[in-house]
Amino acid sequence: MRNQPFAITLEPVLQVLLFTLVAIALYFFADWLLRAIESRRGAPLPNRSLVFFVIIMLLALVTFEVLQQYLQQASTGT
Repeated sequence: MRNQPFAITLEPVLQVLLFTLVAIALYFFADWLLRAIESRRGAPLPNRSLVFFVIIMLLALVTFEVLQQYLQQASTGT
């Protein structure tokens, strides 16, 4: 069988699915964390959207970097 230039391989599709599922989980975790902070504080935060953005951005940067490193190691077999 010869190489097909437009053949879809399963690995990139699974990676996209994995990153999407992790992003959804991060969204719900960031929302839970923000609600816990507000509950402990006893009042809503004045810049709630900005705080949510910072939480989810930090979680995403760290989690996706760790996930990318893990996937690279798994693909090289080390």
